[in-house]
Amino acid sequence: MRTALADAGDPERAIAQQAYMKSAMPYRGITSPELRRTLRPVLADARLFPTTRDGWESAVRRLWDDASYREERYAAIALTRHRVARPWQDVEVLGLYRHLVVTGAWWDLVDPVAGERVGRVLRSHREGATPVVGSWATADDLWLRRAAVIAQRGHKEATDTRLLEEVLDANLEDSPFGTEFFVRKAVGWALRQYARTDPGWVQEYVASREDRMSGLSRREALKHL
Repeated sequence: MRTALADAGDPERAIAQQAYMKSAMPYRGITSPELRRTLRPVLADARLFPTTRDGWESAVRRLWDDASYREERYAAIALTRHRVARPWQDVEVLGLYRHLVVTGAWWDLVDPVAGERVGRVLRSHREGATPVVGSWATADDLWLRRAAVIAQRGHKEATDTRLLEEVLDANLEDSPFGTEFFVRKAVGWALRQYARTDPGWVQEYVASREDRMSGLSRREALKHL
């Protein structure tokens, strides 16, 4: 994957991407469509498939932890989606995803891990995953809190409203990270998404937390109501 990425990209675009994302790590200058095209043949090569959970997780961690360019971390996220990894999307894998969230520490890395990977595990393994995600909501880490808040954003009717209420309440404006933009935005985003399924629940929640909710969170939550 690193070799494939090294042969792609645009140095001038890389400078602009790094500046836009405020990233300390440089870019190769690969657009999202180009990244998918570049990785597709590697991900499709059965000879390269990890055959064990440990092998797969090791590959993800090496791509991520040893990354010299940000696209390598995007590639690591792509590897977490690989069909060979489906049997390992369970509560045990949340330790890996926690590591990606904490060390990623920026929205372009945290949000797909939280919404796609953690969210899928939570939906499929409610009993075991719920207390883990609930604990992230009170962690001493802004990005774990954001991940907990947005993990159910695509769950629609399957949303666990008890968990949603718990993680939101832990991250309103009077909470340790409640004044941070990325937490306030996450609270509003999670509510806005669920409002598409149950607008009444969201309106009632916002009204009952009026004195604890930031203006940004409230505007986002009620944006389409």
